[in-house]
Amino acid sequence: MEVDVNQIIDVLPGLVWTALPNAHVEFLNQRWREYTGMELDEATGVGWQKAIHPDDLPPVLERWGALIDAGVSGEIETRLRRHDGTYRRFLIRTAPLFDATGRIVKWCGVNTEIEDQLAAEEASNARRREAAALRESERNLQLIIDTTPALIWSARPDGITDSVNRHFLDYLGRTWDALRDTGWGTAIHPADQAALFDVWNSLRHSGSAGETEARLQRHDGEYRWFLMRAHPLRDATGRIVKWYGVNVDIEAQKRAEAELERRAALLQQGETVSDTGSFLWRVETDEILWSAQLYRIFDVAPGTTVTLDVIASRVHPDDTRKLRDMTVQARAGRDFEYEHRLLLPDGSVKYLHLVAHATRNARGQLEFIGASQDVTERHLAEQALNKVRSELAHVARMTSLGALTASIAHEVSQPLAGIVTNASTCLRMLAADPPNLDGARTTAQRTLRDGNRASDVIQRLRGLFTRKPQTNERVDLNDAAQEVLALSSGELRSGGVIVRTEFADALPDVFGDRVQLQQVILNLVLNAAEAMRAVDDRARNLLVTTAHIEADSVRLSVRDAGVGIDPTALEDLFEPFFTTKSHGMGVGLSISRSIIESHRGRLSASTNDGPGATFWFSVPCTSATRDSSPSRAADDALSTTRDV
Repeated sequence: MEVDVNQIIDVLPGLVWTALPNAHVEFLNQRWREYTGMELDEATGVGWQKAIHPDDLPPVLERWGALIDAGVSGEIETRLRRHDGTYRRFLIRTAPLFDATGRIVKWCGVNTEIEDQLAAEEASNARRREAAALRESERNLQLIIDTTPALIWSARPDGITDSVNRHFLDYLGRTWDALRDTGWGTAIHPADQAALFDVWNSLRHSGSAGETEARLQRHDGEYRWFLMRAHPLRDATGRIVKWYGVNVDIEAQKRAEAELERRAALLQQGETVSDTGSFLWRVETDEILWSAQLYRIFDVAPGTTVTLDVIASRVHPDDTRKLRDMTVQARAGRDFEYEHRLLLPDGSVKYLHLVAHATRNARGQLEFIGASQDVTERHLAEQALNKVRSELAHVARMTSLGALTASIAHEVSQPLAGIVTNASTCLRMLAADPPNLDGARTTAQRTLRDGNRASDVIQRLRGLFTRKPQTNERVDLNDAAQEVLALSSGELRSGGVIVRTEFADALPDVFGDRVQLQQVILNLVLNAAEAMRAVDDRARNLLVTTAHIEADSVRLSVRDAGVGIDPTALEDLFEPFFTTKSHGMGVGLSISRSIIESHRGRLSASTNDGPGATFWFSVPCTSATRDSSPSRAADDALSTTRDV
């Protein structure tokens, strides 16, 4: 009967097998052996394990052992090797066979191929996953479109709008029904509608992408500028199947552009009013960009390519050295500031003040941004002012002449009296018998000495009171002050003034007009004497000092012991026509400050710790004056214009 069962099992279409209670396989049907290509004696026992995929064998044995230990039915999935070496997936179902006493006497199992079923399930699952992913992608895409901070839309090939994103609806505050088809046109500013529809129709007929600008009405009623872009979608044949577009808010950009245009107009107007032109110079390439005003200043046709040669053709021949100095300084990366002249084709001369600042562009290349101002009118005004100032200075010197009359008479009368006395003595010595020739010779020499002394006094007076233009030269301030004190000694003595001097040794020379500087010293000395005229309870001490201050300036101070200055009047002392004297004109100190400032110096005053006041001025010494300009020759050439 057992043989008959095995024969039945052999013809079953499934892969059937039996095993002993100890899990050793005792029989595998014909279908199992044909599928695996293994013989019965090869597969029985544990030989069947060779047909299991090596990676699946450990979990199969673990699962099989667990079923045997539990004595229950179960299923195992694994890959079984076909006779051609191909592994295919199988579901192994096994169940125990019990005797009358409930003891397991055998295990029966059947292997069912599930490869095609699993593949179909995986394909179905993949299709479901793809569909879900597509739905998720579409949902995400719509979410992205709806949340993008731009107004996105699509239209059919005929231009009829068929969708807009959520932001579009929220921005306009309208429903889709109100915007569909061509309803969106009602949101366009009336003044922009015609131009917008013309562009849209032109794009549709040409089939090309494009853009335009128009104003859209926001939900609160405000119109704002938008940049509207449209792009066609084509199928494989090139036929347009859809139009897609995006509208981007450019209101801030429009306002910025308007502000830039306003500022550019203001800058151009400011350049015109101030007669100033701006420029950009890229040093590495020598590219030079000019503003419109600079073309007018240089009398160069607008749009002309500006080069250093073009600039040089307009620079005054006497100032070409300055242009060379400027170029050298610029290529070294240093800021520069120059005043120079232009000689224009019509023969006219312009004076320019040029300032430039070095910077670096995004590529690290050296550039200069600067401005050039036409200061011709200012220069001419300064020349006229200098002439008036010189005339006022002469008037001020002449007004001092009355105060110095007694001093002049004293200084001149002493040598003249000596001459007369010496001449009489010489005659008596020559009339003696015998003549006193040695004495007469000595007396004649004293006569010559006194004559030279009188001549020196006259020369100093002529220099101080003669009208002549400013002449810059090296001036020893100690010597200049000593001359002024000598000329005013009579006036000072008559006023009971005790003069002391503290002149610095090896004092550097200053560069300026000797007569004008002496006029300032004279004014300060006479003012000090005047301030002490009413002092009776103390000595009328006058101290004149010079000093070399810092590294580049010389100072002269006049300190008196007079009535002093009201601190509230210190700021007004140097203003024209301000005076503390009952009979003063109020021009002396004003002119003195103008003279000192024309020498690039400073005139000031302060109250003393004790009685009186101190007036002082400082001017650059010769080396500092020379170093302040591009070259000594240029400084000399411009001294009469820049130093006044």
